[in-house]
Amino acid sequence: MNAPQLVLTRGRDDCHGGRLSTFRPPIVAEIRPAVVSPRPSVAIVIPAYNEARIIGRCLESCIAQTSAPDEIIVVNNKSTDDTLAVVRRYQRHHRQLNIRLLEQNEHQGLIPTRNHGFDHARSDVIGRIDADTIIADDWVETIRRRFASPAVAAATGPVFYHDMPLQRLGFWGDRRIRSYLERHSTDQRFLLGANMAIRNSAWRAIRQLAHRDPEDLLHEDIDLALTLFKNDLKIAYEPTMVAGISGRRLEAPALDFYRYITRYTRTTKAHGVKIWTALLTMAILLLVYLLFRPVRFYYDGENHRFTLSKLRAKLRRTATTPPFGRRDALPAGHTAEQRVVDSVGTGTRAGPTVLSEPTYLGSLP
Repeated sequence: MNAPQLVLTRGRDDCHGGRLSTFRPPIVAEIRPAVVSPRPSVAIVIPAYNEARIIGRCLESCIAQTSAPDEIIVVNNKSTDDTLAVVRRYQRHHRQLNIRLLEQNEHQGLIPTRNHGFDHARSDVIGRIDADTIIADDWVETIRRRFASPAVAAATGPVFYHDMPLQRLGFWGDRRIRSYLERHSTDQRFLLGANMAIRNSAWRAIRQLAHRDPEDLLHEDIDLALTLFKNDLKIAYEPTMVAGISGRRLEAPALDFYRYITRYTRTTKAHGVKIWTALLTMAILLLVYLLFRPVRFYYDGENHRFTLSKLRAKLRRTATTPPFGRRDALPAGHTAEQRVVDSVGTGTRAGPTVLSEPTYLGSLP
């Protein structure tokens, strides 16, 4: 990365009598590179805990990019299944790509695992997704284009459930809601951990300011967004930065899901702010949970059809392992669903499209 330079910009509290203050917090000096590359390098960081059944789909979508990422970093956090073996198979079969496998065994949890991956990324921009995320095939290309602007410190985009019915409707709804929040919310910007990117220099500037959350009570992506926003670092919403996420969280018991959505207000409270969009987001998630949780138990995401077999399998399941040791998290992984690698791109396509099932290396010797 290029050496940073000090850039004075107008913040919320630095304008006096129409003139810019001569002093800015040191953080501003750290995030703007002296020369912005028209093609910034991009890393993709994927935290993983017991994700052997699903991480293959995620890696396939990272490999199938129209503009190859400079790094694909999987950070394993004390997995007890075959997560390590699956990732190593991809390393062997795709030696032309820089697929890195790191292990974070000091602490159990998403934040230390995410931080470990971010700290080891060498690229100009760090993309961050979940192990069950399937990114559009132009995701990296979109990030490179968006971060060519030096003003952007972080970015996020729309998502849809890639293993649920009514994908186009869900994608349309998510896009409309996020666009509305982008237009009308002036006091904050949110990031979505399953579909986000942050400039490496911005991460290093605010790393020590974000909460470490040892009790695992906060939304790590919202905490990161609020930390960036409070330090006048721009978070952009990019409508063509598309990702599919899993609906497996909808299978959580009601109390666990309630604990999950109340992370929003706990996070904003930890930052000493009250944000109406957090309450709106909680209400929308609760509505989605109530409407689609029954559907989740009858819908086969692998074959994209309704069936009773999944419900019977769910009833037979007697033991679950929540990701990253969370009380409010979902069992890690189901059978592989079809891969979604299409995006709205330039806006000429109506929405995400489900492609035929590829052969995942997770099932190969």
